[in-house]
Amino acid sequence: MFKAILIEGSRGDQQVALKSVEETQLPEGDVTVEVAYSTLNYKDALAITGKAPIAKTYPMVPGIDLAGVVTESDNPDFKPGDQVVLNGWGVGEKHWGGLAEKARLSGDWLIPLQVPFTPRQAMAIGTAGYTSMLCVIALEKQGVKPDSGDILVTGATGGVGSVAVAILAKLGYSVTAVTGRPEEEGYLKSLGAKQILDRAELTEPGKPLARETWAGAIDVAGGQVLANVCAAMKYRGVVAACGLAAGMDFPVTVAPFILRGVTLCGVDSVMAPKADRLYAWKRLAEDLSPELLDSMITEVSLDDAIGAAGQLLEGKLRGRVVIPVAG
Repeated sequence: MFKAILIEGSRGDQQVALKSVEETQLPEGDVTVEVAYSTLNYKDALAITGKAPIAKTYPMVPGIDLAGVVTESDNPDFKPGDQVVLNGWGVGEKHWGGLAEKARLSGDWLIPLQVPFTPRQAMAIGTAGYTSMLCVIALEKQGVKPDSGDILVTGATGGVGSVAVAILAKLGYSVTAVTGRPEEEGYLKSLGAKQILDRAELTEPGKPLARETWAGAIDVAGGQVLANVCAAMKYRGVVAACGLAAGMDFPVTVAPFILRGVTLCGVDSVMAPKADRLYAWKRLAEDLSPELLDSMITEVSLDDAIGAAGQLLEGKLRGRVVIPVAG
C-alpha cells in the first residue's frame, strides 16, 4: 500500500482525497519509482479543484512532476537505485502522476537527475523552471541578447515567472517583472528584477501598436495580457509564450508582426524531445543560482496539498510549491 492523492468520480462531479492505494492499481509502465519529491503546479491545482478538465480519465493521481529513485526497471536505460526526474508527458492528466509515494511510468519519459541538483532542488525547479529555461533558450535562438534591451516577464511571482526572472538576471538581462501583488516587490528584486510593473497596466484592451518598450518577453498569461505585450515590443522583438493563466483568447492585430517584425514563439514543455530537456536542465545547472532556489520554495506536505491547490489558484502562494512525498 502507498499514499496517493486520488481524483475519482467524473468530470463535473469529482471527489479528491488522500488515500491508501494498492500497488497493483498502478498503471502500466516499464519503470517503477519511489517518489521523493513532487510539486504543485498551476495545472495540478486545476486538476485537483476541477476548475479545468485536466484529468482525462478517472481515477487519476495528479502531479506533472516527480523526482525519486528507481525500484524496478525493465527499461535498459535505468536500473534500481538510479535517481530520476519526470516533467510532463501527460502524467497527472492521462497517466498517474507524482503526488503519490509510488509511480509506474514509461522509461522514455524519464531523465537522470542532473548534477549538481538534489531531488528537492530538481522539484524546486520542476516543470515551471524547466519551461522557463526553454523560454530563455527560445529568446536566445531568435537573437535576443542582454544588450538588446529590457525583457518583460509576466506572472513573475509564479513558478515559471520566478525562475525566469532569476535566470535572465544572472545572464545579465535587464528584467521588468509583472505582478498583481505589489507586496512582493522585495521578493522579485531579490531574484534580480530591475523594475516592477503592475499587471493592471496590461489587462485592459490597448492600441494595436503601443510605444516600443521590450526587446523580449516571457509570457505565462495569454489573453489580453499577451496582446498588449506584443503591441509594445521593439522592432524585431521576441515573445516566448508558454501559458494561458489570463485566458486562451488572443485579441491582437497583425500590426506588431508585419510592421515591427515581432516574433511570437510558442513554448511547449510537456512533449519536448529528450534532447531538448537534457539541454534545458544542463543550462539550469549553469544559469540558475542554487542559493535563490530556497527563496522561491513554499513546502507543503502531501496531506495539505489538496487545500494548497485552491490557494495557488487564488494567487496566495508564490514561487514554487514543493511536496515532500517519501514516507
